[in-house]
Amino acid sequence: MVRVALAVRLEAKPGKEAEVAAFLESALPLANQEASTPVWFALKFGPSSFGIFDAFADDTGRQAHLGGQIAAALMAKAPELLAQAPVIEQVDVLAAKLPG
Repeated sequence: MVRVALAVRLEAKPGKEAEVAAFLESALPLANQEASTPVWFALKFGPSSFGIFDAFADDTGRQAHLGGQIAAALMAKAPELLAQAPVIEQVDVLAAKLPG
């Protein structure tokens, strides 16, 4: 069961919206490789607003993800693609419905 999560808000620079979307889509294979990341979503809220929501069984998994390849790639690309630094919130999951 997932108990903790990350909610990340991303705002693309003008003209970089398609690149942010492509970056997020390209991160799925990396998320699939993370055994401690059972839930991962890349989101589009509006024309230039994007996000990531991922959930974990415990804080160890969450911290491993924060130190992983997706986070490193995002922080490396942030100055080029994002209008501001990613807003990363560590949240608790109160209830969840997952397949399986």
